[in-house]
Amino acid sequence: MPYGTSYASAESDYDSADAVIFGIPYDRTSSFKSGAREAPARIRAASYNFEESHFEHGLNIPPLNIFDYGDCYDFFLPEDMIEEVKFSVGPAIKDEKFIVSMGGEHSINIPIIQSFERKDIALITIDAHLDSRDDYLGTPYSHACVTRRAADHLGLDNVFALGVRSISNEELERDDVIPYISSFEIFEKGIEWAIKKAMNTVRNKKIYLSLDIDGIDPAFAPGTGTPEPFGLTPLDVKKIINSVGDRLVGFDVTEVCPPADPSGITSVLAARLINEVLVVRAKHKL
Repeated sequence: MPYGTSYASAESDYDSADAVIFGIPYDRTSSFKSGAREAPARIRAASYNFEESHFEHGLNIPPLNIFDYGDCYDFFLPEDMIEEVKFSVGPAIKDEKFIVSMGGEHSINIPIIQSFERKDIALITIDAHLDSRDDYLGTPYSHACVTRRAADHLGLDNVFALGVRSISNEELERDDVIPYISSFEIFEKGIEWAIKKAMNTVRNKKIYLSLDIDGIDPAFAPGTGTPEPFGLTPLDVKKIINSVGDRLVGFDVTEVCPPADPSGITSVLAARLINEVLVVRAKHKL
């Protein structure tokens, strides 16, 4: 791929790759601000911003052999998106590649999680919203249904949400509430406490980490479709990534909305957090 159209330092072929990066430019169930379909291209461009050395980790980029698959095809119906993502990402999961996906909206997480064997992983999300509705605006595959679909596949005891600060009555007034810790509890008790509780709550050892960028406070990540005040800091997310690193099997960052972010700062933050994931993965692989 030409400069800027592939992720920085993604120079491996598929067979040699330790990690595979996917763009999933889908935002057809967006319910406030649309435009997340533009994020994979913007995050790739932002990835060229950074130094090759992560001095705090003592490692250089690329710490892994990285292959950029490019973008999955965009579709209108969420059912078609799900089939496309399973077709594209599923083989890499079966080949035990480390998966990094760039949304698009958070619904892109649904087919990724469904591509893992249910006995293999737990999902931890970082999100302003619990996203646990049975359906939303006429579809069970909305970005507002992500943790519910994950619980359907993995079980309620293998899903956990961090940083939540927006939950509907519909999501709370039921017997099977998705386990979560609010951002308000995190501010009071500390991110280390929250990480420990999340990791001790989920049953499966392997962790798939999903970052909806609105989990971070909009003061740091303004370019998102459904911003909510009182969010986590980027350093909180960095600590989460480092704490789960020895159990991490995949990562996605979603809901970056470039039309809502003329400065590009949110895409830069997303790329930096992808780099953090890759470096942490390398530290535990070496």
